[in-house]
Amino acid sequence: MFISKLSKLGACTVQKYIKAAPMDSMSRKAHFSLGEYQNSLALMLKRFSTTAADNAFEKKDEEQKRISVTFVDQDGDEKHIKVPVGMSMLEAAHENDVELEGACEASLACSTCHVIVMDVDYYNKLEEPTDEENDMLDLAFGLSETSRLGCQIIANPDIDGIRLAIPSATRNFAVDGYKPKPH
Repeated sequence: MFISKLSKLGACTVQKYIKAAPMDSMSRKAHFSLGEYQNSLALMLKRFSTTAADNAFEKKDEEQKRISVTFVDQDGDEKHIKVPVGMSMLEAAHENDVELEGACEASLACSTCHVIVMDVDYYNKLEEPTDEENDMLDLAFGLSETSRLGCQIIANPDIDGIRLAIPSATRNFAVDGYKPKPH
């Protein structure tokens, strides 16, 4: 916020100087370079701005960048989808009607979004799993060397084309209509 206010103060000062500068033939060149400076300053302000509108604009740009992901179910059927950069594979599965449970809603409290990365090269491109993720993976059904939780795999351009197998079962301790009691 401080940087934003300081930048706006600098932009206002430049604008006042430009408006007050005389426009003789000697100063036109200087005026033009100040105009360029003003434009570059405006671009800098946009980059450092933290307003909701700017964040929404950046989010829209991010969503336009998509990667290809293939989910392979228990029967071997494949579903190819496009996933926005920054979205988890669990969210992508839910938005595209892929049967990937996610009982804890990505809070790292279960292993029901367990997936198996089908290619070791893609597995190696992922960030290392955290201790919390490894603890949950220990509870997963059908654990393999390339197992990960779908909620922890975030779409990025490095994993464009990744193939994820969905295990044939999950270990969900809250099944068949179980409703937790309020604390």
